[in-house]
Amino acid sequence: MEELSEKWVGIVDVAEHLSVSEDSIREWIKKGKLPYYKAGRLYRFRLSEVDKWLMEGKIADE
Repeated sequence: MEELSEKWVGIVDVAEHLSVSEDSIREWIKKGKLPYYKAGRLYRFRLSEVDKWLMEGKIADE
């Protein structure tokens, strides 16, 4: 049930969470590397999915 109650976050939050720049997050979105959802013009993320993506080593995938 954690997924249903998990708070959605934006690019700034994900950048801070991963200690990277917002530009890095945008580049990963553009390349289709980072799991995200689109709400209108905004990108939304679940930190649990971002953490899973990071632990699976997908950040290094080209």
